[in-house]
Amino acid sequence: MTEASVAVVILNWNGKVLLEKFLPGVILSEYPNLQIVVGDNASTDDSVAFVKASYPGIRVIENDRNYGFAEGYRKLLEQVEADYYVLLNSDVEVPVNWIQPVISMMEKDDLIAAAQPKIKWQKDKSKFEYAGAAGGYLDLHCFPFCRGRLFDTVEDDQGQYNDTKEIFWASGAALFIKSKCWKEVGGLDPDFFAHMEEIDLCWRLKNLGYKIMYCPDAEVYHVGGGTLNANNPYKTYLNFRNNLIIMQKNLPLKDAYFRIFVRFFIDFVALVHFLVQGKVDFAMAVSKAHFHFFKYFSANGKKRTSRQLPYQEHTGHYSSSIVYAYFIKKIRFFSGLGI
Repeated sequence: MTEASVAVVILNWNGKVLLEKFLPGVILSEYPNLQIVVGDNASTDDSVAFVKASYPGIRVIENDRNYGFAEGYRKLLEQVEADYYVLLNSDVEVPVNWIQPVISMMEKDDLIAAAQPKIKWQKDKSKFEYAGAAGGYLDLHCFPFCRGRLFDTVEDDQGQYNDTKEIFWASGAALFIKSKCWKEVGGLDPDFFAHMEEIDLCWRLKNLGYKIMYCPDAEVYHVGGGTLNANNPYKTYLNFRNNLIIMQKNLPLKDAYFRIFVRFFIDFVALVHFLVQGKVDFAMAVSKAHFHFFKYFSANGKKRTSRQLPYQEHTGHYSSSIVYAYFIKKIRFFSGLGI
């Protein structure tokens, strides 16, 4: 039986240092039917020249400008043929055997559309990594969090999440997806630019009845924060804006009105908190996010699909508030949520 074909696609933007460090490990990946593609978002460093000179066997696809994460990948994958796409960040270190366990799991169930491996911190491999850990969840108000990471509390990996499990969303740092499913939903939404676009993608897939999975038998090591630092107001703007957009696009209509109203109140509290801390730029980022949301409300509303399953029916949904659990009840570990 022929192994399913896999394309590992790395989107690069001015990341020569990261490619020098981590691309050699990707090349050593053990999988019999594998192609590696480096896509470039119009870098101004010499990263493209470096890849072409150092690894002539790797296919390089060059976008004509920086389209960001979402549209950048859409344009790249239009030119790639494989049964599975793996969207891999350029700042991820991989062991040789990281692909086969995930593909084997996904091949066993036609309803599995996307998955992620265990994602740990490259700088301390005993810990989970902030951006993906052991799989993504959403709470009552559609705030994202991970098994292994609640806000700034990141757990050590002690085998507590070594179970194959259906989740709500898989991290874009190392996202496995069946190409037919990618094409069915149209890939990532280009208007997101970056941040939470993988949550939107996974939610659209779940609304069609597909599963998103976590595979503990494979692990990778993510540096994190390679493009936008956590202390960047633009990242705050993208997170607040995009979180509202995924709610508008994917929640049932009546549910969306109520939950978005509640989220505006919670966001206002966050805005005031930033002002009290003297972080005016971050407060303005929240305000700008809300302005953008209303400005493009009609355009994003047209992206709603004909099928929005009830939010509480989705596996990976937490029926309470992660903000309340963490800051009021002082729950610091995923196991304390009772999910």
